[in-house]
Amino acid sequence: MPPASTGASTLIVAASTQSSPAPFTADRLEPGRPGYRRMSFALFAAGVATFALLYSTQALLPAVSASFGATAGQASWTVSAATGALALCVLPMSALSERFGRRQMMTASLVVAVTVGLFVPFAPSLGWLIALRAVQGAALAGLPASAMAYLAEEVRPKALVAAIGLFVAGNSIGGMSGRILTGWVAQAWGWRAALGAVGLLAVACAVVFHFMIPRAKHFSPGSLNPKALARTVGGHLADPLLRRLYAIGALFMTVFGAVYTVIGYRLVEAPFSLPQGVVGSIFLVYLVGTVSSAAAGRLVARLGRRGALYLAVSTTAAGLLLSLADQLAAVLLGLVLITAGFFAGHAVASSSVSRTATTGRAQASALYQSAYYLGSSAGGTLGAVAFHAGGWAGTVALGLAAVLGVVSITLYGTRAARAERMRPAGLVSVQN
Repeated sequence: MPPASTGASTLIVAASTQSSPAPFTADRLEPGRPGYRRMSFALFAAGVATFALLYSTQALLPAVSASFGATAGQASWTVSAATGALALCVLPMSALSERFGRRQMMTASLVVAVTVGLFVPFAPSLGWLIALRAVQGAALAGLPASAMAYLAEEVRPKALVAAIGLFVAGNSIGGMSGRILTGWVAQAWGWRAALGAVGLLAVACAVVFHFMIPRAKHFSPGSLNPKALARTVGGHLADPLLRRLYAIGALFMTVFGAVYTVIGYRLVEAPFSLPQGVVGSIFLVYLVGTVSSAAAGRLVARLGRRGALYLAVSTTAAGLLLSLADQLAAVLLGLVLITAGFFAGHAVASSSVSRTATTGRAQASALYQSAYYLGSSAGGTLGAVAFHAGGWAGTVALGLAAVLGVVSITLYGTRAARAERMRPAGLVSVQN
């Protein structure tokens, strides 16, 4: 299971499904061979840049609100626009990478996203900031759509997991360090300087990527076939179990997006009144996801997929309720439980997608990523609106409603599986 980061475990699923590994050849990359270390550094840097940019404004939302006189709901669109655009563009970007090449798509995505990132700190209004962030999210969609296919084609199978791990580690470190960096820089020099610092970090990462990434040797261009893509996507969306998994991923991310978009507003206000730098450091809690993601496989082995989901939603719900307390220790413990429950549930749902889809697995994983990031976008905006209307209790109520949705879907799946087992032999059910 992957390290903790928003999207990390989804990317691991995509890695195993994005592209069928090329036939074995002696010149494919592996540890100890020329080019493997360069490739590892390059994709690690790309991962850092991707998630540092994608969530760069999340820890800064209170400062953005104060600067533009905006509500939490309005400012939250600086995050939701980026994640929403990424969600909408993952599938078409994956198709383009099949035609134009993985390395070319990753390079173009980084160049556009980093260039936009240098303009983001100078946005004259909230509307411009949101628009720039949407363009940035759309550009970043080309990286997860291409990086995993590149690895599957260029790295020997026995070294593939380690190579993927380095890229996902870059995602995790980029997502966490970007939030912490912006928090402390904003405390000293303001939110615009903080976004500028993330932009410069991304520039450095893009330069490392450009000079370190080896040329692709095993990529074979394919043709763009919209009708075939549409048939594959339609087939996945017609599968009841895949639909349930997509909904579970979106609902889990709705909770997570709502909590981490709004938590900064709560912690800078009374009774906590924490400085911006400390609020940014709260995102160190993400490291808890490393443990819970790694434990998800063992939980599934012991409890089954649905049992693991029930445990994940129970942990998340307990964390939401605990976070209602006005003691900082209780809030932090609540965040730990929410984070642990989210990453465990996300790992279970995302890994189930590749096991469920027997054909078109790349598109199945891309659809999960789309649902996942749409959940992030919806959660950030709706969580902020709920906070504006009812304070932290409103955000918690939204999270509990999403948790109830996961429970309902899982219960339905349990009943469908039971009904399937009771069917006479020879009858095929479409429910599970």
